[in-house]
Amino acid sequence: MKTLTTWALAATLALGGAAQAHEFGFAGILSSSNKGEMPGITLSVGKPLAEGPITLKSGMVYELEIEADGTGELALEGPGFFRAIWVNEVVVNGLEIRPFGLESLEFDEAGVMEIEFVAIKPGRFFLRIPGSDGESQRVDIAIE
Repeated sequence: MKTLTTWALAATLALGGAAQAHEFGFAGILSSSNKGEMPGITLSVGKPLAEGPITLKSGMVYELEIEADGTGELALEGPGFFRAIWVNEVVVNGLEIRPFGLESLEFDEAGVMEIEFVAIKPGRFFLRIPGSDGESQRVDIAIE
């Protein structure tokens, strides 16, 4: 019994030491030291979604703020992009939703949605208003 207790104590100390040596903070990958900046997206009839292309870094946490001004029922799709990220939470009117994944989203009226995610898969993706073909109704996103 004494040997088993000694081994358990040694394993606990070894694991505790390894956890302290990790480069991320207490909250792991979602810690504030691992957050990147991302410009917001505006859904408005006849206006561009965002300024130019967006570049993200794989492994970083981002918060995407999407604001709809209510000028029309507008959706946003980007299945390739949504499959290349891990969604931590979606916040709508203070309600936190933790979905398994996203394919698209839609605003029926004015409002703000925040999506906190970790960029995972490197590549080139897009978010766009479904059915539109104008360059301003699409934003290109690269994950490096």
